[in-house]
Amino acid sequence: MFVRQLFDRETSTYTYLIADEASNEAAIIDPVKEQFDRDVLLIEQLGFNLKYALETHVHADHITSSGKMREKFSSKVALHENSGAKCADILLTDNDELTLGDKVIKAIHTPGHTNADISFSIDGIVFTGDALLVRDCGRTDFQLGSSATLYNSINDKIFSLDENTTIYPGHDYYGFTASTVKEEKKFNNRLGNGKTEDEFIEIMDNLDLSLPKKIKESVPGNINCGL
Repeated sequence: MFVRQLFDRETSTYTYLIADEASNEAAIIDPVKEQFDRDVLLIEQLGFNLKYALETHVHADHITSSGKMREKFSSKVALHENSGAKCADILLTDNDELTLGDKVIKAIHTPGHTNADISFSIDGIVFTGDALLVRDCGRTDFQLGSSATLYNSINDKIFSLDENTTIYPGHDYYGFTASTVKEEKKFNNRLGNGKTEDEFIEIMDNLDLSLPKKIKESVPGNINCGL
């Protein structure tokens, strides 16, 4: 299983290029518009057939390049059905499956950061978007977010995966690149070490975060696949 982690420094966003090397079928997860040329160059250099552009949710801090990827490679854009993205080719629901060669990508609905968050699980790896970050998690104060919902999504759906599952997050602000289910169950600052739902909600209610700088352009832009 090929996995390449790519980074957008301005928004601290991770993009992932994944592929089944036997078939050369690939998917890109959470591509960033400003990094389109970089990502296209990598896909072409490696000779992959880009089958999907997958979004973990409707982002509020950057605009996607998923629509441009579709124009370039004839790939299909996939988001959760709650996204309201009429531009999508595939509207996913919980436990839907996509394939890369003989490998299966499972869509796990993990709402709470927004109501349309998906984690993508494949081959002992889970791409958690903004739902679960390394030692952290996504905010829950806009885009139909809910702290209680996020708590249950992470505990019931992500923390229930095999403890050796590798976690690749949608963002990083501290210098981490990946983690495991076992680590996050123990060390996550907001959810780890058996924190209760009430404890988690209290933490989230007191974050006092400012809105993302690009939210007014990003959300409507991403509902239209960045086009």
